[in-house]
Amino acid sequence: MMEREWRTECELLLSGNSEATPAEHKRFNLAYPQSHCPYCDARIQPWQNTPIISYVLLKGRCGNCRASISIRYPIIELIAGLLALLAAMQVGASWALFPVLILVWALLTLTMIDIDHQLLPDQITLPLLWLGLALNAFGLFVPLTDAVWGAIAGYLSLWSVFHIFRLITGKEGMGFGDFKLLAALGAWMGWQMLPIIILLSSLVGAVVGSLLLIAQRKGRSTPIPFGPYLAGAGLIAFFWGKTLIENYLQFAGIH
Repeated sequence: MMEREWRTECELLLSGNSEATPAEHKRFNLAYPQSHCPYCDARIQPWQNTPIISYVLLKGRCGNCRASISIRYPIIELIAGLLALLAAMQVGASWALFPVLILVWALLTLTMIDIDHQLLPDQITLPLLWLGLALNAFGLFVPLTDAVWGAIAGYLSLWSVFHIFRLITGKEGMGFGDFKLLAALGAWMGWQMLPIIILLSSLVGAVVGSLLLIAQRKGRSTPIPFGPYLAGAGLIAFFWGKTLIENYLQFAGIH
């Protein structure tokens, strides 16, 4: 959707006519066109789109042309289901579970998009930020003041690192989407959780990123998406952040 939007805007700019519509421009969003096989364009029926079950019944192949279906589909569906179960176990059977499900599924979506394209779309990060602030306006997870300062501090912390790194090296170390994602996490959990999110994501990112570079035999200049580590650290902080902080304070003899 983003790539088509960029292409359309470029075509309009090059045409010099802001009212012109490119000839190849077609409606393309989450609802249209309907789910279909990328090989034969056959429409995927609702009973063929049941998470995991349909993949097993179809034996991993299109019901029309028998083309192979990527194993990625049931894996992501399974992860989404496990995250929903984890959220239900942590939050319990209350209306608060619904926004938590939005959070965990949005973070999963952002993770996969960032891995594929090294992008964290504003269409997901910004609504997630505003939803966190709106929910905490009623004190659902943290007081509104903590949520507001969490969003501000989350954005400014990575924004500052970005500009300091660029001044020192002349290169851009991360994308603007990372700032917005951390701001969204701050809006949901408050500024108190930002240190643990940044610490966890940085440590895991450094270790896993180094291992991936070694395994793929790539140089240090190879870009690595940081969004998945922020998302993972955000989930850990959301579900177990307070416990981790309390255990650390007890270990350090402060609490």
